[in-house]
Amino acid sequence: MIDTIRSFVAVLLEGAVRGELAAAIERLRPVSRDVAWVNPGNIHLTVKFLGNVDRDRLDPIVAALTGALGEAGAFDATIRGLGAFPSLARPRVIWAGVTEGADAMVEAAGRVDEALAAVGFPREARPFSPHATLGRVRRPGANPTLASALRAEEASEFGRIHVAGVRLMRSELSPRGAHYTELATVALGLS
Repeated sequence: MIDTIRSFVAVLLEGAVRGELAAAIERLRPVSRDVAWVNPGNIHLTVKFLGNVDRDRLDPIVAALTGALGEAGAFDATIRGLGAFPSLARPRVIWAGVTEGADAMVEAAGRVDEALAAVGFPREARPFSPHATLGRVRRPGANPTLASALRAEEASEFGRIHVAGVRLMRSELSPRGAHYTELATVALGLS
């Protein structure tokens, strides 16, 4: 049996930004009890989801990420505004967006996507939209109260982060939620 790891590439959110997003979740919790909210300690910006990966592919993944991001410079990003995919009218995923620094985040995600395609991962079909998932609606449908609460947070600023690298993460799912473990850190601008 091949040992696989459910994994993804991410930028982790820490400190004050994570606290501000946790507070936003608490403001939203009463208006939508049908949302599985992300544990604040798990809030992150997914750069690329890899799915189940054989353990023997981890070193080539890290090498590909290192090569791809070695010439990309570190940058700052602002986490601002709440929204929903596919729309506020019929939310499935509740998110906090990236405003300033979004172009740099999109460029980094493109580099990651290209590098990992070279080692056998499918390219992303949709354009990258930098965001941090805060919750997933269990039974999607119209929820005017939630839509109104999200509109009220469209201009809320949650803070700035310094993006100096990405992390290869392991995700273990359980009935109590996901548990993430860092497998590797790849710094920007080291080649």
